[in-house]
Amino acid sequence: MSDDILSTLNLRHVINTSGTMTGLGASIVGQNAIQSVAGILGQFVEIDDLQRRASKTISELTGAEAGFITASCSAGITLSIAALMTGNDLGAIERLPDHANAKCNVIMQMGHMVNYGAPVDQAVRLSGAKVVPIGQATSASAFHLESAINENTLAALYVVSHHTVEYGQIPFKTFAAVAKKHNVPVIVDAASEYDLTGFIRDGADIALYSGHKFLGGPTSGIVAGRKDIVRNIYLQNRGIGRGMKVGKEGIAGAIAAMEAWKTRDHAAIRAREKQALDLWFETLDGRPGVAVRITPDPTHNPLDRLRIDIDSQAAHITAWDLVDRLASGTQPIVARDHEVEHGYFFLDPCNLQPGQEQIVAQRLGEELDAAQKSNDIIATPFEERSLKKERAILNWPD
Repeated sequence: MSDDILSTLNLRHVINTSGTMTGLGASIVGQNAIQSVAGILGQFVEIDDLQRRASKTISELTGAEAGFITASCSAGITLSIAALMTGNDLGAIERLPDHANAKCNVIMQMGHMVNYGAPVDQAVRLSGAKVVPIGQATSASAFHLESAINENTLAALYVVSHHTVEYGQIPFKTFAAVAKKHNVPVIVDAASEYDLTGFIRDGADIALYSGHKFLGGPTSGIVAGRKDIVRNIYLQNRGIGRGMKVGKEGIAGAIAAMEAWKTRDHAAIRAREKQALDLWFETLDGRPGVAVRITPDPTHNPLDRLRIDIDSQAAHITAWDLVDRLASGTQPIVARDHEVEHGYFFLDPCNLQPGQEQIVAQRLGEELDAAQKSNDIIATPFEERSLKKERAILNWPD
């Protein structure tokens, strides 16, 4: 392979202004993790001992009693629920997802039952457990949780994500307190969160993180929490967890990424991100049909993004057509477009490589200038755009 692996594989060089998205490879892996991965690939290692070493690092970073590395945060959800059903019964572990447990209900707020590339509730159902939704999509209260708890309640799952409804949900501390009152274990899906200590501190029995997002490690999931539960989760590797296993390189890389996190200069990173945001703001501010503002992360991570609102009549282009044009060509710029049907999208600077902020600013100007020169408004029907994406994935690998 050449130094330019993407050219060797005939792949496009992507500029990621979307964020830590799995579909884009999540993040750039840090040099410490790359070196650890390379160093262990040529070695044999006793995986249980390597995971014990990971547990030590996870405990130091999160304040949890124990932890281990699995394939992904989604895998962590499935395995955590499975462990609460089986305990340390090796026979029960081998039988999953078949089980005879009446106590298999997992409570989730309706507003947390989102799709992050797959339905989050499916990660629960893979274990053989059942999801019990509470509240409505835009409203959930402590009484909803309390009234749903009964003798068949196995756990309560809390999801922290930009995909969840951003209002009307039960705050985590309240959620954990109600569950604790009834001795219901609390699991938190915190895949893309900077806060590695708060959820354990505030009542989570198990907190789950992605090793490959803000931490900058290889694809992996971090399980952290009570030692007795973590041990039973680890035992799931003898059952349904076998298909979710992580290799030596993933474990070693995750350890290195967590160690590097302790000494990362977060202030310097924020300063570089602000420079990009300021550049983009200055590039777009005052353009016809374009309104820009810098907005904080909705889950309170310490980062900002640029929100770009498009008035298609004045800009001569819809928000989604602008996003799609940025994503075309040999060097696509992929924007954060989860809400683009409402006429706006975001630019996230957290995964930029040096100099890419200038390319983004230039491309934005070029596309908006071209739209202004168009006699007709560039406006693809949004439903056509959605169907096109659906057809594309159904047609894979062609």
